[in-house]
Amino acid sequence: MISIENLSIAFGSGLAKQFAVDDISFRLEKGKSLGLVGESGSGKSVTALAIMQLLPPQAQLESGKILFHGKDLLQMSSGAIADLRGNKITMIFQEPMTALNPVKCCGAQVAETISRHRNPGRKAARQQVIELFRKVKLPRPKTIYKAYPHQISGGQKQRVMIAMAIANKPDLLIADEPTTALDVTVQKEILELLNELKEEYAMSLLFISHDLGVVARVADEVAVMYKGKIVEHGKVKQIFSQPEHPYTKGLMACRPPLDVRLKRLPTIDEFLEGDKNLSAAPLIVSKSERKKAQEKMYAKQPVLSVDKLVIRYALKKNLLGKPTQYLHAVDDVSFQVYPGETLGLVGESGCGKTTLGRSILRLIEPASGHIFFDEKDLLALTPKQLKKERQRLNIVFQDPYSSLNPRMSIGQALMEPMQVFGLYQNKRERKEKVLELLDRVGLKAEYFYRYPHEFSGGQRQRIVIARALTLQPRFIICDEAVSALDVSVQAKVLNLLNELKEEFGFTYIFISHDLAVIRFMSDRIMVMKDGKIVEAGDADEIYDHPQNEYTRQLLVAVAGV
Repeated sequence: MISIENLSIAFGSGLAKQFAVDDISFRLEKGKSLGLVGESGSGKSVTALAIMQLLPPQAQLESGKILFHGKDLLQMSSGAIADLRGNKITMIFQEPMTALNPVKCCGAQVAETISRHRNPGRKAARQQVIELFRKVKLPRPKTIYKAYPHQISGGQKQRVMIAMAIANKPDLLIADEPTTALDVTVQKEILELLNELKEEYAMSLLFISHDLGVVARVADEVAVMYKGKIVEHGKVKQIFSQPEHPYTKGLMACRPPLDVRLKRLPTIDEFLEGDKNLSAAPLIVSKSERKKAQEKMYAKQPVLSVDKLVIRYALKKNLLGKPTQYLHAVDDVSFQVYPGETLGLVGESGCGKTTLGRSILRLIEPASGHIFFDEKDLLALTPKQLKKERQRLNIVFQDPYSSLNPRMSIGQALMEPMQVFGLYQNKRERKEKVLELLDRVGLKAEYFYRYPHEFSGGQRQRIVIARALTLQPRFIICDEAVSALDVSVQAKVLNLLNELKEEFGFTYIFISHDLAVIRFMSDRIMVMKDGKIVEAGDADEIYDHPQNEYTRQLLVAVAGV
């Protein structure tokens, strides 16, 4: 179907030239699937964009061929490529919100793809789109046809993208990180759907991901990319059972395990550097060790108590503007958190976990209930009193880029909270503290003067963690703090959070949709669905013996991946 031979793509020139893709070769046969695995910057997406002929202007094709049915795509005219693109070769992009047009309804965008290559007529194209929406298992296909991208969920947007990609029954489908940051249950459904469509249309699938576990669900073969090169290539079973390259071993090892609890996660760097202490690094935490630590922790008074908390939004109002129907985002939730504990809050998108986390800091005002922090009811405090308590309570948001001011250097962003709360005597002392914090989270002092756009996702997340530490808080809420990171970067950030907890005595609420991550981090787990806590208890006990059907569904999804 497609063959890539000695492909090299570079950016920059002279001494600054860097190879994003460095002399790679692989083949993909008809009806088969190949997983292209590696971290951000390894060259996976650049390879996919080269096949689609969508490389940015600054990319330089140094050498190689991309043969599709024996014809070199690199030698074709722009018109010939346009006829293939969206027709015989299609692509599902990583972020459907940016790939879909926000001012056109979903159905019209898919119909446009059909009309461009088939032109069956407006009415027939609409009917084909509705059938495609049914095929990709979208609820209410006719309603979603008229809906705009912002009106549907992330998983539904991804299904619209899949419908668009298969609309013309392509020979080759490229899926670029199609499940990153999706809930585990939605991720499982998307992977199963791609497998079904591949079989039905006998199409070839190039599946790109940073997660070997995800690739194992859809691929026949795996090619592992590192710094622009393919360092290992083979059958899925072979790669998983007998990985040879240190990078592949590291990718597999740094994902939180499902069967044991570790003190820390191994990192890819340790494998690449041949760390002699690696065998001792992922030490297993014994049940007796956990029980002893928990008995000591739970003998203390709770640092946070949430009692019958309700947060609701008006869905409908009468003529006088009075709400007549509500959506309960958080519905009568009560729980306690103890000093030094990490409480995991898990659930799918829309279950209310982020709303609950933000309401503790009163970033969202509850309709009723109580939130006691050190026996003070936060909901009864004046703005001036609340400001003092917020110095001891902090939050790490899901998207570090949007939570940092793009016009402020990292140094300014970290010094600002200190200045607002009057910490330290002067600017010099604040700068010294910032440099100390940057070093503590593994960042260089020279980063002080750089801006958010100059950092990778993992580095930005470390910056946001450093900012959370500037006020010397006691309690930190981590809201999906690692969900969109590469598994290797995720491992480093999770290890860092645990190290900081031991060093500073923090108490965490750790919010995630990934039970594997939650289990590694948490002492106890609360499972949330439709605004309610459906199950709560010891992390290992819930994982080993889930009582609620919804919890079992989440576990099946993450275990399958």
